[in-house]
Amino acid sequence: MQDTLHLSSAAAAAAITPLPLPLPNPNFPSTPRPKHLQFPPPSSTKTISLPPPIKSPANPTPLPISPPTPQTSQIQEIILYLDSLGVDSFHCLHSHPPLLSTPVSQIQSTVAFLLSLGLTVPDLRRIFPMCPDLLTSPTSATVIRATTFLLREARVVAPDLRRVIHRRPRLLTCSVERQLRPALYFLQGTIGIEDVSKFTFLLSCSVESKFIPRIEYLQKLGFSYRDTIAMFRRFPSLFCYSIKENFEPKFDYFVVEMGRDLKELVAFPHYFSFSLENRIKPRHGMCVEKGVCLALPTMLKLSEARFRARLEVFCSSSAPVRNSPFWINTHGDDVT
Repeated sequence: MQDTLHLSSAAAAAAITPLPLPLPNPNFPSTPRPKHLQFPPPSSTKTISLPPPIKSPANPTPLPISPPTPQTSQIQEIILYLDSLGVDSFHCLHSHPPLLSTPVSQIQSTVAFLLSLGLTVPDLRRIFPMCPDLLTSPTSATVIRATTFLLREARVVAPDLRRVIHRRPRLLTCSVERQLRPALYFLQGTIGIEDVSKFTFLLSCSVESKFIPRIEYLQKLGFSYRDTIAMFRRFPSLFCYSIKENFEPKFDYFVVEMGRDLKELVAFPHYFSFSLENRIKPRHGMCVEKGVCLALPTMLKLSEARFRARLEVFCSSSAPVRNSPFWINTHGDDVT
């Protein structure tokens, strides 16, 4: 019996003997083990207590809604009134924030005055987004005074007033003393434009920042003061063109590529009104290809079909003498 127990104990001991650990693989680095591990004592463990959940009331009370302020009501009235006219109220409010604080009665007064001048509601739908300042300009102190100036001093006839405002509504927002009258005197006295009523859109331009810089720029290009004034008198819209985006590239092409004389620009300042890429360059290129030099009005003012026909006439016939009537008609300003 003891032998049996002894064998059983030996077998059990052999069963629980741990197997030998495998040797570490030299191809893998060994992971370092921390030498000392410190654990907080049991006494340092704190119990975190959570607050009790908030119970919602059975019948929740809605938050009170504050009544609209006077400013909010005024903005709503402005939007409703402009919308009733079909005017884009959001565009006007966004582009001209002072409109937010303008009394509706002032806007209604301006609208009534414009309608009395012969403008229509569709006209208002166009001019107010173009010039939202008109909605905030005082009717009596600014709008009516500017209208009176256009009729009495600028000599705009009553039937043309609607067209003038339709093209340049900003005129009605300009100060007569600081803006309109100085521009009128400059155009009449310095430039020599007799009938300014045909160029009323220039009256809203500044003499100091618009007119004078363009005159000085043309003088820097080599034009005399007399020729410069003559150019603006022949073509007053020249004042509206950008120096950097219009005058500079077109003048450089005229001198460098076309190699023409400045006197041609004095006689035909309308050259600056034509597109450099779509009209001037293509037609000059065709003239160079055909070996023909046309006068600026002939080259630029004719329609595409008439220009090509005129070019073929020059290519298929000998050049006329200078004193020939044909030469005058084709090289002069008459291109009808």
